[in-house]
Amino acid sequence: MADVAAAAGVSHQTVSRVLNGSPLVKDATRARVLAAIEQLGYRRNYAARVLATNRTHRVGMIAAHLQLHGPSMIAVSVQAAGHEAGYDVSLVGVQDFSASTLRAAVDRLLDEAVEAIVVAVAHREAMDQALSLDLPVPMIVVQGVSSGQAMAVGIDQYEGARLAVDHLLDLGHRHVAHVTGPPEWVEAGQRRAGWHEAHERRRLLPGPELAGDWSARSGYEAGLRIAEDPDVTAVFAANDSMALGVLHALHEHGRDVPGDVSVVGFDNGPASAFYWPALTTVNQEFSLLGRRALDLALQAIEGAPSPTSDLIRPTLVVRASTAPPRA
Repeated sequence: MADVAAAAGVSHQTVSRVLNGSPLVKDATRARVLAAIEQLGYRRNYAARVLATNRTHRVGMIAAHLQLHGPSMIAVSVQAAGHEAGYDVSLVGVQDFSASTLRAAVDRLLDEAVEAIVVAVAHREAMDQALSLDLPVPMIVVQGVSSGQAMAVGIDQYEGARLAVDHLLDLGHRHVAHVTGPPEWVEAGQRRAGWHEAHERRRLLPGPELAGDWSARSGYEAGLRIAEDPDVTAVFAANDSMALGVLHALHEHGRDVPGDVSVVGFDNGPASAFYWPALTTVNQEFSLLGRRALDLALQAIEGAPSPTSDLIRPTLVVRASTAPPRA
């Protein structure tokens, strides 16, 4: 750092201010320092910085089922938000959330001296295990979150399901079938509750409920049953992959979409606009989720008492897979 200061003709403290993004440095001075850094190929001594500030500027994250769209996008959004905030994010991906697996992941992150841990849990049991942990650093939960929950930020799954089903009911469908996610997943239960509530508000009986496991295969198997039921004119699938399976089964059995059956998914994955027909689905603002999670973590690091965040409201993306029922 002394070499950078000499090359730029400034003090050691000015170089430090530039490196830390201080607004107290004039633009011209900042430009000289950055030019000297580039010319000399200077890289900060991370260990020295930690010793000097007693801060690692590192957040840990534990996530499971990263092969699925939602969990993977949550992980990406938290890492991107951390980068924007000047924090490194150490991600530990796990396939299951047993007590021993969770504890091992936590210990690994604590060994890296993280200042907070973000946990993306999906299963009810995993949520209970995560909330029971006694940690020396703040923990923020970003999946399976309920309204008003402290130290948590999430997307309103219940409201997203209601948006999807209300759209179908507004089109004139009377009984919307539902392909569920796995019952042990918190968010699957929240989406199922939104599907049921949308009917109850209009004093309508919901259509048939068919079990799924997030996979296109399970959606296809549910779609085979739907294709044989002429009374079903609309389906809400709890994610886009299962909606794809439903579409395939309906096409295979000569049921027109949306002429005979309308289909809505959930997630707005990057491929959903290219299904045939293009899929109406619920969009989740994962980038906003990541920023709120980091903001909450930083508040907790600074000592804010159990900060809370409102659930993020999803939006409905209407495409070609939905239409009014045939007269």
